[in-house]
Amino acid sequence: MAWGNPGAAVIVLGFSKGQTQAGDLSRMPHDQIAYKGNRPNVGRILAHVGLVPKGTRESQAAAVNRMIADRNGLFHFGSLIRCSVERYDLGKREWKGSGGGMLDKFTATPFGAEVARNCVAKHLVNLPKATKLVVMFGMGADQNYIREACSLISEARGNRMREINQVAYEDDHVTVVHVEHFASQGDLIPQWLGEGKYRDHPRSAFGRLARHAVNHAIER
Repeated sequence: MAWGNPGAAVIVLGFSKGQTQAGDLSRMPHDQIAYKGNRPNVGRILAHVGLVPKGTRESQAAAVNRMIADRNGLFHFGSLIRCSVERYDLGKREWKGSGGGMLDKFTATPFGAEVARNCVAKHLVNLPKATKLVVMFGMGADQNYIREACSLISEARGNRMREINQVAYEDDHVTVVHVEHFASQGDLIPQWLGEGKYRDHPRSAFGRLARHAVNHAIER
């Protein structure tokens, strides 16, 4: 379950394929599965950092549709953990495939850590020469997702990633930028975008930092 150009300049990653996506694989065309129901938000977020043309939500969603289906374009879409995973919440006594703290709590178990290391080593170490930017959906509470992802990638690539700002890091080959998650609830997305009354919201600073880091990667 990966889309776009496997040799792309920009890789866009979620955390893991959810159970809904895995179930859809047997029922619908592959190119319709990614971000199903959330492509307008994907377009808004990527437009904010300069990777999709500004426009209406409809035009930005249409741009995402084209990018996902284009096998020779500038973009590749996938996930950090390439399989569908869940963790057992001891407090609620139930299995979860998403939610706050998913990455750090998943990798806190020996099996989860092994899965994460294997996926990162296979998909984010020997990157195509054309790949200069990795955009990752999600920052985590207090940026815990950013820290855990940076640690995983640093370990797998064999060198410490350098911090660019609070949402981005790099080595000599690739820049990794974390953006708001496309399925974030409530006002988190407009706050990150700095839309309307949220123009000066503290969370909008992360959106500006992400845009700066994307520009930095493009200009390298």
